[in-house]
Amino acid sequence: MNIRWRSHAYNDGDGIFEARVYWDGDRSEPRPGVLVSHAWRGRSDFENGRAEAMARLGYVGFALDLYGKGILGRNNEENQRLMQPFMQDRGRLQHHMKLALREIRKLPEVDLSRVAAIGFCFGGLCVLDLARCGADLRGVASFHGLLDPPANSAGQRFNGMVLVLHGWDDPMAPPEKVVRLGQELTALGADWQIHAYGNTLHAFTNPSAADPGHGLQFNARANERSTRALQSFLAEAFW
Repeated sequence: MNIRWRSHAYNDGDGIFEARVYWDGDRSEPRPGVLVSHAWRGRSDFENGRAEAMARLGYVGFALDLYGKGILGRNNEENQRLMQPFMQDRGRLQHHMKLALREIRKLPEVDLSRVAAIGFCFGGLCVLDLARCGADLRGVASFHGLLDPPANSAGQRFNGMVLVLHGWDDPMAPPEKVVRLGQELTALGADWQIHAYGNTLHAFTNPSAADPGHGLQFNARANERSTRALQSFLAEAFW
């Protein structure tokens, strides 16, 4: 296996964005592509690593960029400032996610008919919004994502699969929001599943999360279980 990467710049008149693409250079045939949507800080080494992990599974990983080339929050206040405009304007968020979906389909390494998206924290909400707006892709998987629905998804349908990997004790998405999400996904017509991990807080996949007083804590067991669940999910989605 020869894992390679390159930067991929793109724009839509709203600025220049820079994704990072990972693939196995030993393979020449088009293969499934996986968008990786970042947390509130922006595209960081964490998301790059997850995109590389997708390449090691035989896919093409595309760590997308919502904020703009070189923009990365340095603290919680900056992270909040970067994320908030997208939370306030979900149509803008969905537009930028569709833009990334368009870009991954331009890559010669990618099988256009087999694309999925995964996301973490804020990125989990972003990939769920792709489903909520009826985007054309095989599936989306949210890791400890924010679950609040947008106001513009009424009447939409999603033909793909949805996987939600969630810490049951996550204060940012308590159990009543998980139940409402299941109802929402049923109305959306999605093939959905929700995995809730007991005694697990927000950001459970991130080894640097170590603030349980604010609901943030890495959980090695939940991280491993969610990784295995994702692998099974993608294998089915791309069948």
